[in-house]
Amino acid sequence: MSDETGMRAATAGAPGATGAAAEAGEVVTVPASHQGYPGIAFGGYVAGLLAARAAAVTVRVDFRAATPVDTPLRVAEPGDGGSQLMDGSGTVFATATPVPDLAVSAAPDAPSWDQAAAAAEAFRTAGPTGLAADGTVVDCFGCGPRPPGRGLRQCCMPVPGRDVVATAWTAHPAFADARGLMRAELLWAVLDCPTAWAGVHAGSLRPGAVTASLTATLLRPVASGEDLITYAWPVATQGRKHTMGAAVTTARGEPCAVGEALWIDPRRAPGTRGNREPVS
Repeated sequence: MSDETGMRAATAGAPGATGAAAEAGEVVTVPASHQGYPGIAFGGYVAGLLAARAAAVTVRVDFRAATPVDTPLRVAEPGDGGSQLMDGSGTVFATATPVPDLAVSAAPDAPSWDQAAAAAEAFRTAGPTGLAADGTVVDCFGCGPRPPGRGLRQCCMPVPGRDVVATAWTAHPAFADARGLMRAELLWAVLDCPTAWAGVHAGSLRPGAVTASLTATLLRPVASGEDLITYAWPVATQGRKHTMGAAVTTARGEPCAVGEALWIDPRRAPGTRGNREPVS
């Protein structure tokens, strides 16, 4: 849900926020509705916002500090083809950097619509499961138990017989632009939480983990009302670092977006087993 200090940044382009096409340096405010962990702006969304301002198809966004909601922030373009989210004192919360395209061929085959729909139903049947360190349910914009149009509802569960998690969903009109297409920063945001669920259900990610970086390539627009599948899978683990992949496809399996996220487990409390576990 954010970088190691608990970041989540969501800003322009959301209802109640300034437009995503804001000029460089314009002050924007992350609405409280777009939080990840409590009071912290949603990282997948700000990643998409910054990516839209970078001069590249594929962008990696690194989260540097906890980004508060309801606080004026500034989007800056440092001149290297990327972009930054910062406050008035110059504290940088997130940076976007152009990187080589992700290989779509590296993604495992997408689950079928029926498999993804069954996984989504399994999540609903099981009831909300918390990603916070204490196991509590978080009112997350990406995967929290919100009604349609108020959150992205990326609630993934395992696909039987495979090391992937998935969910079936429909692009809600509340997240569409004037052309009836899902806003690009929200399609980026969709790739965030599923990677956490992949780490929890198909890997060894611990509750309370946070997103250190998110990389994505958007491959095709998504129309309002379109049925979609999001699925995610573990890629590698090293100490407290966990790399997961994610993809969005149509109900027929046509790729719409592909991403990769680095998550970091919380440090263990002093005196607990594994406390000396390194980050790298």
